[in-house]
Amino acid sequence: MSALEKKRRAAAAALRRLEENTPIGVGTGSTVNCFIDALAAHPVRVRAVASSEATSARLAAAGIAVIDLNEVSELTLYVDGADQATRRRHLIKGGGGALTREKIVAEAAREFVCILDDTKVVDTLGSFPLPIEVIPMARNLVARRLARFGGRAVWRQGCVTDNGNHILDVHGLAIADPPTLESALNQIPGVVTVGLFAERPADVLLVGTDQGVVEI
Repeated sequence: MSALEKKRRAAAAALRRLEENTPIGVGTGSTVNCFIDALAAHPVRVRAVASSEATSARLAAAGIAVIDLNEVSELTLYVDGADQATRRRHLIKGGGGALTREKIVAEAAREFVCILDDTKVVDTLGSFPLPIEVIPMARNLVARRLARFGGRAVWRQGCVTDNGNHILDVHGLAIADPPTLESALNQIPGVVTVGLFAERPADVLLVGTDQGVVEI
């Protein structure tokens, strides 16, 4: 079975958690695009907070009402993908460059459901480069500080986030303690957001496999 079909399975499973006319959060990326496509055909109507301008445009094109996070006090559900996940539901996110808004929307949600295919589930995070959003003037400073953690920071040239910032992708990490590393990296001046979702991990992983969907 293709990775795309596994993603579609996970996306369809997330639809079962929807409640009628409630505000939800919608993430960014190829797996989330499968969710948006399925959501457009679903009979339950929702209002959605988007984690990126790209997602906002896709939701609007699908006829789904897009709202601002400031309009609601809480989201019942946040559905997003991940670049890597562990069975403890710690994630690396940000391959699509939307990590800051994704982290904000996740924090606002009562339940964070991560949809992904089984190739993304790993024992230890870090083989996928860790994205870090940085203030542009601090890019080289942050890169030097990141070397102290054993990683090699590479500027994602040509990428400017929806917030007007740059992204460093940190290669060569084996992240044994994701919450501790997330906290430490957040203290570097110039760091906006770290692509580790460990202090606020996913509540549920819905993993598409050849056999069906596994819930973790």
